[in-house]
Amino acid sequence: MLLRLIILFTTIPLLELTLLLRLNTKIGFIPTISIVLITGIVGAYLAKSQGSHIIMKIRFDINEGRMPTNELMDGLCVLVGGAMLLTPGIITDGLGFMLVIPMTREMIKIALKKKIEDKIDDRRINFY
Repeated sequence: MLLRLIILFTTIPLLELTLLLRLNTKIGFIPTISIVLITGIVGAYLAKSQGSHIIMKIRFDINEGRMPTNELMDGLCVLVGGAMLLTPGIITDGLGFMLVIPMTREMIKIALKKKIEDKIDDRRINFY
């Protein structure tokens, strides 16, 4: 697991840097910086608005006496997506937008839930 994280945290920034440098040579410095800044600003706005909406839904579910499991998963996705959108880069921005936008977030949640269920079935995750 540690090796995977080390590879992830070294490979992704190198890929991001390579893409930004290539984008710089194709469209120029100012447009490249503008893309990074605009995606950061739009991403922060989307994460804030989606986060507020999710918190409202969590409060509603708790007041109704229900466990807000789906909303908690939404909140986690929006939190991770917002962090990715604030990180400069093309790959992280794409993944960040996928996690923040409700329609694509739902597809990712379905895949995550399936993966977690498979691990539980294979007894790789235990609950005590």
